[in-house]
Amino acid sequence: MIRRPLVATLAGAAALALAVSACAPQDEDSGASASKSPASCTKDKLPLKSPGKLTVATDKPAFEPWFKDDKPSNGEGFEGAVAYAVAARLGFSKDEVVWKTQSFESSYAPGPKSFDFDINQISVTPARKKAVSFSDGYYNVQQGVVALKDGKYAKATTVAELSKARIAVQVGTTSLKAVTSQIKPGNQPKIFNTQIDAVNALKNKQVDVLVVDLPTAFYVTAAQIDDSKIVGQLPQTQSGGEVEHFGLLMERGSELAGCLDQAIGQLKSSGELAKIEQRWLTSSAGAPVLK
Repeated sequence: MIRRPLVATLAGAAALALAVSACAPQDEDSGASASKSPASCTKDKLPLKSPGKLTVATDKPAFEPWFKDDKPSNGEGFEGAVAYAVAARLGFSKDEVVWKTQSFESSYAPGPKSFDFDINQISVTPARKKAVSFSDGYYNVQQGVVALKDGKYAKATTVAELSKARIAVQVGTTSLKAVTSQIKPGNQPKIFNTQIDAVNALKNKQVDVLVVDLPTAFYVTAAQIDDSKIVGQLPQTQSGGEVEHFGLLMERGSELAGCLDQAIGQLKSSGELAKIEQRWLTSSAGAPVLK
């Protein structure tokens, strides 16, 4: 995904991004811990970085529609709302949630973490699961294609039509993988360190289209690039037909994983997660699936 925000020479970073997002065979041990019983998921029994506090990380700036006003602590925006809903299911009040800044590209690097979980539009891939643990998915992702309204590809209706386009993506995101595996452009996509750089490339007509996750595509067209439009969305698949999804990221082997899965499951079964998504993520109307 590109997202937000959206790191190393570009060539080196691009190679790393492809390696991280590739769907390599997965080890039997994915880094997730065994499920927890309801009793072991009570607040006083959770394995926390700071006793009595739930430490949550995300990137800065924290972009809409995932967060509101670059302020995760206000609980607004899709991921801000999800974080506090998960916290509530674990027994934490809003003032018991502590936010930390963690860059997207370093979040899934191996090693100890200073947070309990990171919520930052991080797609779950087998390669990333070799370094960190993930919760069950809280959002299923589709990739959106953005172009200028007067651009050459503004009226494209098929993936094949985009194969000759100059495409912008952010390094380290699954948008890059979607471009290379689904669009298969004749020219190498132009890879940028940040979302802003990728957005500016389209704005300045250095590229023909920008590929980002669909909710971000709505934000780009609404607030970042005048006279731009969503051309459409790519089919929602990964290699092997698995739907790409965002998960809460933890230190590998975190004993908190089962409790986060339980909280997300409760949010799904109660309908609360669907309501959060409906409120904060723009409908995909007007973004047809490209054939």
